[in-house]
Amino acid sequence: MSPEQNERITRVGMGTPAGTLLRQYWQPVALVDELEGDRPIRPVKLMGQDFVLFRDEEGRYGLLDRDCPHRGADLAFGRLEDGGLRCLFHGWLFDVSGACLETPAEPEGSKLPQRIKQKSYPVVEKSGLLFAYIGEGEAPAFPHFDCFVAPNEYTFAFKGYLDCNWLQALEVGIDPAHASYLHRFFEDGDTEASYGKQFRGASADSNLPITKVLREYDRPEIKVDPANYGLRLTALRRLGDEQTHVRVTNLVFPQAFIIPMSSEMTIAQWHVPIDDESCYWYAIFTSFGQPVNKQQMRDQRLALYELPDYMPRVGRFNNYGYDSKEQATQTYTGMGHDINVHDQWAVESQGRIQDRTREHLGSTDKGIVAYRRLLLEAIDQAGRGEKALMMIDESKAGEFTGPPSIDGIGPDDTWSDYWKVADEKRRKSSEWAA
Repeated sequence: MSPEQNERITRVGMGTPAGTLLRQYWQPVALVDELEGDRPIRPVKLMGQDFVLFRDEEGRYGLLDRDCPHRGADLAFGRLEDGGLRCLFHGWLFDVSGACLETPAEPEGSKLPQRIKQKSYPVVEKSGLLFAYIGEGEAPAFPHFDCFVAPNEYTFAFKGYLDCNWLQALEVGIDPAHASYLHRFFEDGDTEASYGKQFRGASADSNLPITKVLREYDRPEIKVDPANYGLRLTALRRLGDEQTHVRVTNLVFPQAFIIPMSSEMTIAQWHVPIDDESCYWYAIFTSFGQPVNKQQMRDQRLALYELPDYMPRVGRFNNYGYDSKEQATQTYTGMGHDINVHDQWAVESQGRIQDRTREHLGSTDKGIVAYRRLLLEAIDQAGRGEKALMMIDESKAGEFTGPPSIDGIGPDDTWSDYWKVADEKRRKSSEWAA
């Protein structure tokens, strides 16, 4: 990859090729939880732009440019009152649509409010996440994916900060081979105690711990197929005895993946640029079985992330908690048992913006190659003013369902049907997905 190509697919500021593309999609900007409490106002930085997100007294969400249109003071410190957000400098008041309701310092009867409009952006709530659209024109429709249609009690949302470019953070999720190394555990834990943890349970239709599969069968055959939402990736590990471990994951264009967490739970995860050198991951966990234990899953993740900004407790600043004794006896990385730390190290250690001119891709990187081609094609389409992949309208939204994400063990000769049958079986036994 040339330096010019690397710049083209990583930089996301106003007017950049990738930034122009990503602004044409809904982007997660906060957890609903972040606007709980006495003061539901949050500053948001998205693709290098500064906004203020708030919930007014009627429960409506608003996203406005952060600088007051009067003289540029910071609206993130504003007062929530009288139907909107009031600037501290001169008391100018704006509602969620950006309309100026009052300019109280001006003379009585002033017509100034009628001429003032703060730039505003639509915000919608989906399964515990708040999505905003900051592009031009009409926003695309939301697909009818499981994570968006499941009842609230079957979903849980969380986020975390990464000190690197959004693209390398996303690419770890479309690399099925790395799990056999980066997430290798030398001992298999109790699969019955794996709730809320990835790669710690048993593969579906078996009692075989996923950790054992990844550790002992570390040369997966990877298949990449186009899908209407992006790419479907299938990793096959031949186990012998005419059995194959089948793991189906998905790249949802432009910047999300949907993967299996356990036999009954999936993860939909977005990688959202704060700026060129940092990002947040946002995830919706969706259960097909029992309602989600939100408190347990939140407590598990808060052991690694600190409020209010969801900053990791480990990172470059403390060598990711690296322990050489642990590396020799327990984990491949020596960085603890939470795979989020492993991924964090992998993507942050590449530098804040990976220099792809120095990489040497292998056959297991075929998903990454396919995605970059999709991304470059979509960037060109957006540059020409054309609609790219997943820029759908409501009439098409119902065609985008699932997508299936399975981790299980099936017959070697019918693996291509196994994941479809496993997905159908899981849906039929689910109270909501059926």
